Amino acid sequence: MFFFTLLSNFQMYAPLKLSIKSWAEGDRPREKLVNKGRSALSDAELIAILIGSGSRNESAVELSKRILNTIDNKLECLARLGINELKEFSGMGEAKALSIIAALELGRRRSSSIIDSDSMRIKSSNDAYCLFRSELDDLQQEEFWMLLLNRSNVVIKKVQVSRGGLSSTIVDPKVVFKIALSNMATGILLGHNHPSGLVNPSEEDRRLTKRLKEGANLLDLVILDHIIVGANTYFSFADEGLL
Repeated sequence: MFFFTLLSNFQMYAPLKLSIKSWAEGDRPREKLVNKGRSALSDAELIAILIGSGSRNESAVELSKRILNTIDNKLECLARLGINELKEFSGMGEAKALSIIAALELGRRRSSSIIDSDSMRIKSSNDAYCLFRSELDDLQQEEFWMLLLNRSNVVIKKVQVSRGGLSSTIVDPKVVFKIALSNMATGILLGHNHPSGLVNPSEEDRRLTKRLKEGANLLDLVILDHIIVGANTYFSFADEGLL
């Protein structure tokens, strides 16, 4: 009887879980955004605004922190999570998961539109990486793209060649050269991603690059580089003397 009385008293005086609405106005993410600007908010606070609410056990900010903690607080890792993966977190339903995915996709598209807003002259491997990155970042499957250039190394067109699985994608050289010739390109920049985040080229990457370079020479085309996009980094065949 004494134990149950003690437990009852403990529950009576135990601190109640505070919702975001009960926080000081200056600490609430939405009010903080309005009064202090977006840069004043942490990643967790911005995500909390997207998901709108937490659960009876934790606030939206605490839920956001828990999600970020599992991915080492890296937004690029968050962008790779799918709907089902996000829904595995307690308190995350489909609507909240979709809000996060949609917001990150808008950010990716904005970045892509800024880079592609004008014809760009490629001056370095980093220039090529920036253009490929806007398409290949955060993907869970491997994709192969190419940039078509004129004689001044100005980008004519960016084209997706193929889309594969987690570790590979099939690239047909005939398709690559048909697209290049039909667009009157003189130079080609190849690019694909490694969903693992590691950028070291595989033996298949090396063989494909060699085949495409040999085929291009026969058609008076030039393979200028092959970029492998990874986690915030890239590998350049040209920079490494492999072309």
